[in-house]
Amino acid sequence: MRILILSDTHGDLTRFFKVFEKLNRESPVQMIVHCGDMYDDAMTIRMRCGIPVAAVKGNCDGEFSYEGFSVLETEAGDFLITHGHMENVGHDLQRLCYKAEENGCVGAFFGHTHRSIYVETDGLHLMNPGSLSRPRDGSGGTFGIIQTGSDGIWGKIYRYEDFLLDDGKSNGPKSGSSGRSKITAGRLRNLINYSDRF
Repeated sequence: MRILILSDTHGDLTRFFKVFEKLNRESPVQMIVHCGDMYDDAMTIRMRCGIPVAAVKGNCDGEFSYEGFSVLETEAGDFLITHGHMENVGHDLQRLCYKAEENGCVGAFFGHTHRSIYVETDGLHLMNPGSLSRPRDGSGGTFGIIQTGSDGIWGKIYRYEDFLLDDGKSNGPKSGSSGRSKITAGRLRNLINYSDRF
């Protein structure tokens, strides 16, 4: 399954539809995930694109419940979908990881920070696609692609400008390339502890 991940569109879908049009010319997506802010945008996408859309509400949608998440089933395992504000993702990803594990998920899609990230930590795939319309990471706008299958999970964050200029050859997994950063919690903890000695 090829999944387009986006978040924090805040009523501006201009860039999204350009991305969607190009993706469908090259290698169509089977599903879209919208991680909140704004939920109405996800409903517009569902009506115009004609493919399944999984969406959650964010803080700007008035969602302040710890149950404001959903779980997406894929052939490679389940993914938690949440906006992230209730898991305090602007501070760290610990609560997000706990919630994903508690729900038997292999990963989580989230937003809220308007900053993109895709990492694997302790076997969990975590993706924040950033924001196409209001990025806060100096990127000019970002979105994510996740591909799941019997052979595992592949994902990548794309910059809007680079994607539109790209010749279309880098939109899928390459041999020997995962498209993600891998973080091992134990190693990171040891590095932090090691730096405390100085």
